[in-house]
Amino acid sequence: MRMRRHHAGSDDEAGIDMTPMLDIVFIMLIFFIVTSSFIKESGITVQSPSAASSSEQPKGNILIAVSAEGEVWIDRQRVDVRLVRAAVERMRVDLPDSSVVVQADRDSRSGLVVQVMDQVRLAGVQDVALAATIESR
Repeated sequence: MRMRRHHAGSDDEAGIDMTPMLDIVFIMLIFFIVTSSFIKESGITVQSPSAASSSEQPKGNILIAVSAEGEVWIDRQRVDVRLVRAAVERMRVDLPDSSVVVQADRDSRSGLVVQVMDQVRLAGVQDVALAATIESR
């Protein structure tokens, strides 16, 4: 019988298996995506009025901003006041137990703020808050 000799050639070089490292990277990616919190913004910055009786509340799920110029912003988009109800109803499909925070500028018209809050109530949201900064004593 003849015996063959097996020589290690250049084709049989040892390599590093990257599969376990890629598995760990994908698991970490999924972990960070699941645990991250996304900040919701109304779209504009308003100068909220200050109040001595204001209290800190947990963040609302739906933020509506009313500017001093009479613009209404929801989810970084300018919205007509008559379309606030439809926009809130659309957003509540994903979050049915959501609350709404109206961020009115201190120079905005109170009539427009009342219209916005009325449209939110007509959309079925009973938990509507008006944002104010805590007055320093």
